[in-house]
Amino acid sequence: MPELFVAMMKEEWRIHSTIFGNLGFALFPVVIAVFAFLGSLTLPIFADVLPYDVVALLAHIIFLLMGVMVGSFGLMGREVMNRRFGQASLVAYASRSLPVSERRIFAAFLAKDTLYYILLYVLPFSIGFAAAAPFISLDPGYPLLAFISLTLAFLLGLAIVCFLSTLYARSAALLAGTMAVLGVAGVAASRLGMPLLPPYAFFLDPAAEPLILSLVLILAPAAVSVLFVTVEYPDRTKRFRNRLEPLAEDLKGLGNAHFIAKDVLDLVRSEGGVGKVIFSFLLPLALVWVCLQVMIRFIPGIDPLVVFAVLLGVLSATIYNWLTEFDSFTSYAFLPVEVSEVIDAKLKAYALANLLPLAVLVIAAATTGWTVAFFPALAAFVSVSAYTLAVTVCLCGLHPNVMLYHARVFLRYILAISPALLLLIFASIVDPGYAFLSLFLVAPAALLLSRARKKWQTWDMPATG
Repeated sequence: MPELFVAMMKEEWRIHSTIFGNLGFALFPVVIAVFAFLGSLTLPIFADVLPYDVVALLAHIIFLLMGVMVGSFGLMGREVMNRRFGQASLVAYASRSLPVSERRIFAAFLAKDTLYYILLYVLPFSIGFAAAAPFISLDPGYPLLAFISLTLAFLLGLAIVCFLSTLYARSAALLAGTMAVLGVAGVAASRLGMPLLPPYAFFLDPAAEPLILSLVLILAPAAVSVLFVTVEYPDRTKRFRNRLEPLAEDLKGLGNAHFIAKDVLDLVRSEGGVGKVIFSFLLPLALVWVCLQVMIRFIPGIDPLVVFAVLLGVLSATIYNWLTEFDSFTSYAFLPVEVSEVIDAKLKAYALANLLPLAVLVIAAATTGWTVAFFPALAAFVSVSAYTLAVTVCLCGLHPNVMLYHARVFLRYILAISPALLLLIFASIVDPGYAFLSLFLVAPAALLLSRARKKWQTWDMPATG
């Protein structure tokens, strides 16, 4: 077990550091710590609008979301095997050739993810918060308490989603039934006065009860995941009708029809297709909705639909990550194809897939009675989505899933997107109609995409195998 754990830690580091160098990746936590420090210094300024306990709740939800994003190994395992095995041989699949049990491998993998991402995210954030504490007159014990509770929130998200995605890898029906049971249990717990987010309850009142409840909610799903994990997936022959040509014919009006059809078929036929929508989009979106419900109570005049549309535009950019996740330009290297053509096809496929978040926005407006602000919200969604996508493509090319872990790239990404988002959100508080100003983002988005097509024409991601 210790040998597996150490090997996986080294593997995780080498995969990232091979792509953009040891220094570039090592500075990523430093960037998080600096942003945490600067953000903590602003807490007294906004204390009248957002009390400290509300900020703490939002922070715990964010780290819960981080755990959710990291914890989908059971969902992705089968697809990684089908799409990446042979390009990068991972220690997690040593059971294919070595006398090592799946449970032992997965337990080591879960321990590795726990420590690795705590060091990558939680610890730097806590260090930045601790550095700012003396300047904002906070008790010196708060940073340590925050580190413990945020770690619990991160592990809670990781454990629960790891559990759910392991169920999904076995049976979608089992996942649906389990989520229904958990939903009923959550409602019942809320009515009984039990905290829905025990790590946050522990931060507010560091007593034994919320700590024990947090540990139970973390350890129980993690144990079940280890016991029922499936790393060695059985061979199954899948047969599909040849849909490439008919689909390309239907899409010929868009140009790059065969590339777009290939991306569409990849998404539809890939393992975890529905799971991607649930774990990478709908679940984070639900957490965003919860955050908005909290903010509405403390920020007078805020239009929830416009703010939701802005954040939905940012989240919808993750669809581009789906389209590029297991694709590399080296697959096209023997064809007379340019990088710009592949990027153009990804952008068009992204536009088609973006109908999903657009439908979410329409449903949100129709079911909440916020239809008055629908058109400003629609403008904000389309503009922010286009701009965020353009920044992502310009900075990351065809490899956003890995390039954003480069400290310099991540810093430029945050600096390029955050000012525009904050300006739109604060302007919409004054008047939702100001959300139409987001249309000014379309021009820079077009310029960034034009630059990206030229920038990535002669670049390819280094090998990680």
